[in-house]
Amino acid sequence: MTSGRHFLQIPGPTNIPDRVLRAMDRPIPDHRGPELPALVHAVVDGLRQVFQTRSGEIVIYPGSGTGAWEASIVNTLNPGDRALAFNIGHFSHLYAECARRFGVVVDEIDLPWSRGVSADLVRERLAGDVGRTYRAVLVVHNETSTGVTTNLRAIREAMRAADHPALLLVDVVSALGSIDFRFDEWDVDVALTGSQKGLMLPPGLAILCVGPRALAAGGQGRSPRYFFDWQPVVEEMRRGYFPYTPATLMLYGLREALAMLLEEGLPNVLARHARLAEAVRRAVRAWGLAMLCEDPSEYSQSLTAVVVPEHVDSDAVLRAAERLNLSLGTGLGRLKGRVFRVGHLGALNDLEVVATVAGMEMALRMAAVNVALGAGVATCQEFLMAQHLTPQR
Repeated sequence: MTSGRHFLQIPGPTNIPDRVLRAMDRPIPDHRGPELPALVHAVVDGLRQVFQTRSGEIVIYPGSGTGAWEASIVNTLNPGDRALAFNIGHFSHLYAECARRFGVVVDEIDLPWSRGVSADLVRERLAGDVGRTYRAVLVVHNETSTGVTTNLRAIREAMRAADHPALLLVDVVSALGSIDFRFDEWDVDVALTGSQKGLMLPPGLAILCVGPRALAAGGQGRSPRYFFDWQPVVEEMRRGYFPYTPATLMLYGLREALAMLLEEGLPNVLARHARLAEAVRRAVRAWGLAMLCEDPSEYSQSLTAVVVPEHVDSDAVLRAAERLNLSLGTGLGRLKGRVFRVGHLGALNDLEVVATVAGMEMALRMAAVNVALGAGVATCQEFLMAQHLTPQR
């Protein structure tokens, strides 16, 4: 057994703070008992603050982001409905595939996996839908397979410019709690996430924020659903309970994680992620390597996908990293062997990022990538020290 901490630096699941682990370390409560409503209402209030919404209904299932995909589809779309989607990475493609499995006719636009969704393209496609047949637009805010973030504000503005009534369904799995997301201001209809990334919990919860138009669509839906029918969940959660046996200990952990985020202050949480992400990107440049994301305005604050030289299999870097007790993310789909991914989201600080950069540097050299030892670490350190020496307003 290797001593010391294992560095879990994949783009999720992320490291779980001790406070959250302690909050879950308790006897199982009665999920129909009197203590549950206070817990549920605290979780709902905290999630509304993180989603930045007043109007959105919070819906929670035992499950994962995949379950949240399914809930967003079966409650808003019917078999035979049309939806517009964009293949900008592994997970955006799978979200579209999820809709297809329920009989939705998905127009999936295949785009480069190094860029986000173009707002101009959204406007063009919706303006061309003269009959207003698209019922929904599916977008992944932060594509976890590529490290590319789509400008959701611009997407909503494009939909308004096209004067199109389609619902906006957004996957924020690797964005919420680490990248700015504004449910109300950007007029999102459904946002979905899992518990295991920016919310700093183990996998196990599928979480959605549902707007009024999406709730209305759910009331008229014909898609087969039972467990993922969100209407009874909304009704029961308003009372502080659930129509199924909930993951009660996860709810205690979620309440604590939300308290931590709000104690730090959401603007400070987002600024921390931006700082740590830039430190990693500077290290990558110091190694002379490229990032998959081509547009700096679309750089992810949650993770970075690093392109390895053509003669190197990126999985060799991962194997070398594991020998150092460091876990990095593999390339997914068409990126297999071409990139590795490093997560810099969740419960993370400057020194942990410096240590992660040092481990990546060693793993690259061990995998025959000719990087100068110390180059990335020094660049990362210089940047982070400068941030701390800069007077804060």
